Amino acid sequence: MKAEQGVKNARRGEEIIATGRRKTSVARVRLRPGAGEIVVNGRELEAYFPSIKDRVLVVGALEHVGKRSAVKVTISVDGGGLTGQAGACRLGIARALKVFDVELAEPLRQGGLLTRDGRMKERKKYGLRGARRGTQFSKR
Repeated sequence: MKAEQGVKNARRGEEIIATGRRKTSVARVRLRPGAGEIVVNGRELEAYFPSIKDRVLVVGALEHVGKRSAVKVTISVDGGGLTGQAGACRLGIARALKVFDVELAEPLRQGGLLTRDGRMKERKKYGLRGARRGTQFSKR
């Protein structure tokens, strides 16, 4: 385990706390043994993420290692949009699962679930209308 992840992922008794990030979203994940319920910002998963693709993204790490019904997950997420938040939740859950059971680290790594997606919005440059688009050329 890397030293920096040891600080981010903490074990408090039976509860594991991990952080996931995607774009501008940050998710703080609390994982403990339970019956498989997932609560996001005080609401059920289906109520918080109405889109099926976002729900599949969030539970992807749990389904990949077969722990969907073995843990209770409580997530506090803020910033960004729903898709970015779902990606942040997925990374946070994967990091928490790695601390929960060390033997799950390799399957999670092989599935690409422990890799942080570093793609961010490109900043606007001066003299341009956006990050790359210039102004329309006018001959006259």
